[in-house]
Amino acid sequence: MEPTLLCVLLSLPTASVKIVTPQGLLYPGETVTLQCDISDNTDWTYRWFRNNEELLIKTRKNTLSLPDQAGQYSCVGRRRGRPQMSNHSFSLPIIVTALPTASVKIVTPQALLYPGETVTLQCDISDYTDWMYHWFRDKHYLPSQTSKAKDITIPITQTGQAGQYRCEGLRTDRPQRSQPSDAVTISVTALPKTTLTVRPNLAYTGETVTLMCSVGSDSRWNYQWYKDRNYNVVSQSVRHTITGDTLTISTAAESDQGLYWCEGNRVSRPTSSQPSDPVTLTVKALPKTTLTVRPNLAYTGETVTLMCSVGSDRRWNYQWYKDRNYNVVSQSVRHTITGDTLTISTAAESDQGLYWCEGNRVSRPTSSQPGDPVTLTVKDYQPKTTLTSDRESIFTGDSVTLSCTVESPGWKFYWYRHRPDSTPVTTTSGYSYTLSWVRVSDGGQYWCRAGRGDPVYYTLYSDPVQINITERPVAVLTLQPNWTQIFSGETVTMRCDIQGGGDTDWNYRWYKNSPVVISFNTKPEYRISPVYWYNSGSYTCEGVKGNKFSKTSEAVKLTVSDQPQPVLSISPQWLNAGDSVSLSCEVDKTSTGWRFSWYRTVPYRAGLPSLSDKSYSLQPLSDNVTSEDSYTLIPAGPTHTGGYVCRAGRGDPVYDTLYSEPQFLWSGDLQPSVSLTVNPNPTQHFTSKSLSLSCELKGNSTGWRLMSYRERRVKSGCVSNWGSITESTCTITSLDTWYSGVFWCESGSGEYSNAVNITVNVPPGSVVSISLTRLLCGLLVMSPFLLVSIVLTVKCCRARGLCSTVKSPQDQIPCDVIEQNESLV
Repeated sequence: MEPTLLCVLLSLPTASVKIVTPQGLLYPGETVTLQCDISDNTDWTYRWFRNNEELLIKTRKNTLSLPDQAGQYSCVGRRRGRPQMSNHSFSLPIIVTALPTASVKIVTPQALLYPGETVTLQCDISDYTDWMYHWFRDKHYLPSQTSKAKDITIPITQTGQAGQYRCEGLRTDRPQRSQPSDAVTISVTALPKTTLTVRPNLAYTGETVTLMCSVGSDSRWNYQWYKDRNYNVVSQSVRHTITGDTLTISTAAESDQGLYWCEGNRVSRPTSSQPSDPVTLTVKALPKTTLTVRPNLAYTGETVTLMCSVGSDRRWNYQWYKDRNYNVVSQSVRHTITGDTLTISTAAESDQGLYWCEGNRVSRPTSSQPGDPVTLTVKDYQPKTTLTSDRESIFTGDSVTLSCTVESPGWKFYWYRHRPDSTPVTTTSGYSYTLSWVRVSDGGQYWCRAGRGDPVYYTLYSDPVQINITERPVAVLTLQPNWTQIFSGETVTMRCDIQGGGDTDWNYRWYKNSPVVISFNTKPEYRISPVYWYNSGSYTCEGVKGNKFSKTSEAVKLTVSDQPQPVLSISPQWLNAGDSVSLSCEVDKTSTGWRFSWYRTVPYRAGLPSLSDKSYSLQPLSDNVTSEDSYTLIPAGPTHTGGYVCRAGRGDPVYDTLYSEPQFLWSGDLQPSVSLTVNPNPTQHFTSKSLSLSCELKGNSTGWRLMSYRERRVKSGCVSNWGSITESTCTITSLDTWYSGVFWCESGSGEYSNAVNITVNVPPGSVVSISLTRLLCGLLVMSPFLLVSIVLTVKCCRARGLCSTVKSPQDQIPCDVIEQNESLV
């Protein structure tokens, strides 16, 4: 028999699922651990399913921890060896049980909640015990309220504790927590507020004041009263009565004023109210009367008026009293009461005494306090005025003030002149009367008297006062010396004479251009020495004697000029034998009072009077000081060339002018010591020609210099750019018209040669072209920057045909040079 192959089909192993933990109910938030068992084999990889859908979880462990997710769970195994898979396990249901829910309720109170009360809340979690209760307000955790007691009590001190309250529980056993409760709203209702009314307010001393406190329309309240900020409780007293909602203050005093408020309390909820807004009670003293008496002091026969007032309110009636025994003053023949006024006619001594008054009326306040008493004094005589004057002797244009005094106030004053029984000159409300800008006719006797009241009551007349008014003296200012022209360095004296002033005890004020120069001077003279340009101006003066002043003088104008220089003229300047010579010295034509000094020039020597440029020293002529502005020279013997100078002086001390410019007297006579020769010596000299001047010395004369008077000035010597100097000869290589003048020689010992008058003329035609050519060449060498000007000049020269007209080849050079430079422009 052939062997038989027996095939046994074995079934796949079957997986089974069980819950490892927890062993009881599963709550939200917990973790469940499942175990998949497959017997007989190992090395399984476990795959898990929930509600027949595979979870993306493969593990070689047979346990699986999952969060609290309900559903039907199963597993299956797979492996590499045989069998490669197992059968699916049966489904294991996982059920999640809901957490217990907390609930909150208000235990007490069951009605409205007010500040100052407490509220009790209870957190209830059924089915379980051993909870720790946690509380929240508006989602904010309240750690201070955490406890194992389910009830909490919260004091309600302010509306800020209102809000949404909830709770939840925590514990050690499962379930470890509860669901939070729904929120309970706690609302805080404000306490009812009291209202305080005060009547009257403003109150017056002695009145009754009623304060009433209320809380809405509810009358089941008791009230507490407070005064001022320090919570002083107002209690029952003699003047303070509390009845229900009313505080009554009888016979109010100023001490009762202040800040009042009230507060309610009761047995039922709410047990208290908010305090009322404070009300300030003002208690004023009764208004006080004011009594005025006019006049006071009074005189017998006068009318006296007493006026009573209470502030500015006129709705009062008044009662009048005299002396301390409350004597009421009533209407009589001499006593009239009209409204607020008591009038006493024809006052007598019996009327004097102590008066006061009191007001009353219908409206509040109904009465016043009596005013301070006033003593009325009545004198049994007619008063007399006293008249005084601040000045009795015055000048016209001044003012004088008369003062009229009497022993009591309230008078008008009446002023009289010449006779007291005449019509008043004027009437014043004040006691003084000022006469301004008086004239001589305003002088004489003055009286005064005073009057007041209606009808007017007059005093006696004053004694007379004499007012003497004289014409105001005039100040006259004179200038000494009285010269129309004053020069810098001179001495000036101004004198102020008071004319018509009577006595001589005057002081003086000096003005320059109106401002005061010297405010007080006992002497009538004002001296300026020396005077300078800044002293120029318009000067006035006036006399001062106490509080009296003279008229201001007419203005005197002082003009100060620079130190003058006289002008000397000599006639004739060319002297012939036997002629006399007149020297004339002229200072400023408007000035006077000069004396003149005359001098002859000599070579400069230290120690002698000299000209400022030290060109010459000066030697006085005989009888050299004259009062006349001319001096006559009568030469004795041969005439001599010589220089002369003058100077003027005036005043005490003497003020001197500058020296004049020297002027010369020329003589053509040959002198024994030195002589001037000219070579060539024709009658005429022409430009561009040469000329030699020689000083020939004779005897013991030493040193020489050639002098000339040209262009109205004295000029010294032989200048190097003229030409050449050899020993005593000066050669001018090319003459020009400006060399014209008088020439002479001077020796070092002061001797003069004969004078020679040289005139240089321009010959016809070529002389101008040669001079112009030489001038242009000189300018070109000295300053190349004049090139443009030179070119323009050359063009002008050519236009006139000057450059073509020359006398020699040398004269052609400048034009050639100019043409070359012109080509460069």
